Amino acid sequence: MLKKSALPMFGAMLLVLGLSMVLNAQRGWVHLGDKHVDGKSDHDKISIGRDDGRFRQLQIRVKDAPVDFQKVLVHYGNGTDEELQFRERINPGTETRAMDLRGRGRFIKSVEFWYEKANWGSTRPTVSLYGR
Repeated sequence: MLKKSALPMFGAMLLVLGLSMVLNAQRGWVHLGDKHVDGKSDHDKISIGRDDGRFRQLQIRVKDAPVDFQKVLVHYGNGTDEELQFRERINPGTETRAMDLRGRGRFIKSVEFWYEKANWGSTRPTVSLYGR
């Protein structure tokens, strides 16, 4: 009798564990902010702050139109900076690889972008920053 009642409970526990693992994988990336690329030689900053800024990796995603990046600079709260290295053009609907950040325990104060629209159509590209 005891074994029959334990089987459904064991199955429910496995289901909850499986769902928890899937949700944790999807929640790995945290949206930190968006900027619109307005033209040639545009420069923007996404401020993050002490409470939200401890991440091991960053990723940049692009929507609506391609973007040519010249430079991306991460500013840490301790006064140091780190330039991220990745391919220069990001097409719409794609993203950079997960870019590892140096050091541990530093919070990200802000991330600066120097970029431009790759195509001069009417669509303004959106650049989204994610941290994990």
